Amino acid sequence: MAAERPADVDDPVGYFLQDMTYHGKTDRTRAAYERVLRAFESFLGDPSRNPTGTAQSVDEASHRDCMAWIHTLRNRAVAPSTVATYASYLHRFYAYMAQVGVFDSNPMGLVMEEMDEKIDTNPARREVSVPQMREFVREIHHPLEHALVVTLLKTGMRVGELCNLDLRDLSLSIDTPLASVSTRAALDGRGPSIYVSSEPSVGTVTNGETRTASNKRKRSTVVPVDDEVETVLLRWLAIRPDTESPAEPLFVGTASGWGTRLTPDAVHHIVTSHAADAGWYRRGGDREENVTPHYFRHFFTTHLRDRTGDRGIVKYLRGDVAGDIIDTYTHNWGDRVRETYESNIYSLL
Repeated sequence: MAAERPADVDDPVGYFLQDMTYHGKTDRTRAAYERVLRAFESFLGDPSRNPTGTAQSVDEASHRDCMAWIHTLRNRAVAPSTVATYASYLHRFYAYMAQVGVFDSNPMGLVMEEMDEKIDTNPARREVSVPQMREFVREIHHPLEHALVVTLLKTGMRVGELCNLDLRDLSLSIDTPLASVSTRAALDGRGPSIYVSSEPSVGTVTNGETRTASNKRKRSTVVPVDDEVETVLLRWLAIRPDTESPAEPLFVGTASGWGTRLTPDAVHHIVTSHAADAGWYRRGGDREENVTPHYFRHFFTTHLRDRTGDRGIVKYLRGDVAGDIIDTYTHNWGDRVRETYESNIYSLL
């Protein structure tokens, strides 16, 4: 539940909206947030509508109050996409107010665990089996292209997150060209792993380099590296061109853009070129038909979820879990996440 607010914050919603202005948000965006937040505020203030039966302010709301409001939206037949948008606005509001210290915590955190980035169950989406994907991977021969495709398929990371990986984000089990690179402290004692940070964003400088892609993780995540991923990464590292970037990006160009960090567009082109050869991609096709880097994230989610039966671990690996839930997996990482991952991850080589 939110903490007592400072005396000078009489209107938390107004405070948040003013800060949005300072952050350069447009009038249109502010108006959209204000409409949603004031509607939630009105719901809390009406004893006949909120769960407690007493008038409340937004700083007093619990996760049950948030869920109850979302429930009323669904009962009014509000479109699911609109419900998700309104929930994200409320989540952003509470997360920001907690971050700046006006509120003590974010009651929407738990609610979003069940709502955020739900697994795609669209029956029209192309279904690719593990044996079919294994055959697809077998036809990719270039070490760079093979490594990035296998890494995407076996970690579930977004293409921007892949592009933002630096050598320091990788820990392997044997001596490699990484020997002179100091890895992240978060990888110490974790075994072969990849650290996927939540920090990089377009236009900001991270590890000495201006980034051209954003990571969208709620929290930084340590993802296990199994024998297959280690094999393809070692093969790639053996030929990886030198780079002038102080960040030492993991994946760099070997044709145009020699030695410079790969961009999401470059990775998308590599993946869709191979998908086209397999008959899985055509220009102008929709997301249900085409296999793209984002499809790999869907493939990882679907197959690992079905094999483990543990939605929480899959969400942790995808970077979707926040707050105390991700802390549970972080503190018990080696005992639960790695063992579950290694016992259930599919083979592609």
